[in-house]
Amino acid sequence: MKQKANTRSMKRWLSLLLIVMMVTAIAGCGGSNSNKQAGEGSVGNTGGNEESKQAKEGAQAEEPPLDLTIMLPIFKTNYPKDDGPVVEEIEKRTNTNIHFEWVPNASYADKFNITLASGKLPSIIYVGDVKAPSFVSAAQSGAFWEVGPYLQQFPNLSGANPVIMENSSIEGKNYGIYRGRVLGRNGMAFRKDWLENVGLETPQTIDDFYNMLKAFKEQDPDQNGQDDTYGMVLVKWTGQWASGFDTIKLWFGAPNKWGVVDGKLVPEHEFPEYVEALKFMKKLYDEKLINSDFAVMDSAKWVDPVVNNKAGVIVDVVDTGARIDDKIHAALVKEGKDEPDRHYIDVIGGVAGADGKLRTLPTSGFAGILAIPKSSVKTEEELMRVLGFLDKLNDPDMQTLLGFGLEGVHYNLVGEFVEPIKDTVKLESEVEGLNQMLGFIPEDRGKKVKQTPLRVKQAEVQKANEEFIVTNPAEAFISVVYSQKGQQLDNIINDARIKFIVGQVDEAGLKAAFDVWKKTGGDDFVQEMNELYSKVNR
Repeated sequence: MKQKANTRSMKRWLSLLLIVMMVTAIAGCGGSNSNKQAGEGSVGNTGGNEESKQAKEGAQAEEPPLDLTIMLPIFKTNYPKDDGPVVEEIEKRTNTNIHFEWVPNASYADKFNITLASGKLPSIIYVGDVKAPSFVSAAQSGAFWEVGPYLQQFPNLSGANPVIMENSSIEGKNYGIYRGRVLGRNGMAFRKDWLENVGLETPQTIDDFYNMLKAFKEQDPDQNGQDDTYGMVLVKWTGQWASGFDTIKLWFGAPNKWGVVDGKLVPEHEFPEYVEALKFMKKLYDEKLINSDFAVMDSAKWVDPVVNNKAGVIVDVVDTGARIDDKIHAALVKEGKDEPDRHYIDVIGGVAGADGKLRTLPTSGFAGILAIPKSSVKTEEELMRVLGFLDKLNDPDMQTLLGFGLEGVHYNLVGEFVEPIKDTVKLESEVEGLNQMLGFIPEDRGKKVKQTPLRVKQAEVQKANEEFIVTNPAEAFISVVYSQKGQQLDNIINDARIKFIVGQVDEAGLKAAFDVWKKTGGDDFVQEMNELYSKVNR
């Protein structure tokens, strides 16, 4: 271990030795006093023994620092060093000696697999893809601690979100502490100024949503006197851009990927509500309320039509709203027309379905996990100390420390808000990256930089969304069939629904594609997923 760790350890052992010597002295004085004063001996001696007992318990409670090696990704070429001031403060508050193994994020997956294969693992290792075959195999073979059964013993970790715990598990077992992210992140952003111009209120129902899109197409919402706007911008619904349709389908009552019928998992496209949602999308397409090129539109340019006064709505993560608003302000500044205190965008979690219920699409709720290898943390006692360390990091003051550094050194408080210093090199070399250890469990409770009203509302909407999320009951399962045929199966469904929306196939053709899905491996996929589901839900 590094030199500073040895020095600190020596100091702590000297402190222990002094405590023991004091304990001995106190015990000796107590005995002498009882011999000299027989009349008060029993009282005096009891007090001396009690003090001695407390001192001994204090000495026993003082543990030597916990040596930790932690492997994490880093996103810049500069990163906090082991002897940096923030790292030393973390060590002081957690009674640890920490050595960081920083790995460039671009090559982290390769480095992770190399490290895993070597068998020389750190005390804590970040796992970016919990479902990656290499990690799954290692976890199921016993290479990592299953931490779930221990979390209730810790004040912060015991508050882990059960939905995120399930999502980050492998067949119901958790092999690490998740790094929490906003669970209720998805929703809708829309042009607030357009809505005011057409005289409508914030939509509450699917009908309201449709009427808003129609007004944005037909009522000149940007007031330029031209017929050059439409309602909502979409891109092809695959990969990370699936939230548009995947959010809207929930409003109609369709499940999130999988539904449960009579105790069995059923894929979403077999539900009539899913088809109803597609019919709604077809109606929007036929009436030109969405962009006709959605199937080929570049996702990198998704927000441009909203910024450029062409479209008024985007269904995506809620925080897209503030990013769009910032771009609108930037464009208006160039034109000399900006109103700095005005927000042109508003956000909501979604709209209610025909049954009056609001349903929102959750994210997985986490960005990787912090796993604890058994080869380096060998005993349950050591595991408890490592979990105690991770638990302590989630105290509010520790979240602030790992996120912003030391007050007066790396940031100053302006009222209740953090104002980071301007020295980016200092921040990179002493602070940035340390928050990669944060799980934000039970939630993000550290201090924040000052937020605009729109960003404050975004956070409120995301928090409120958690009450209405529709979970995927198969999120935690790992399918061999899907690993082999998943891309092909997804393409069949994606192509079929695009063709249905643009009118290339009718409902019979849509359902014929669903039958092709079954024969191409879908039936095997469903069977395997139900076998996994039955194991967890016996």
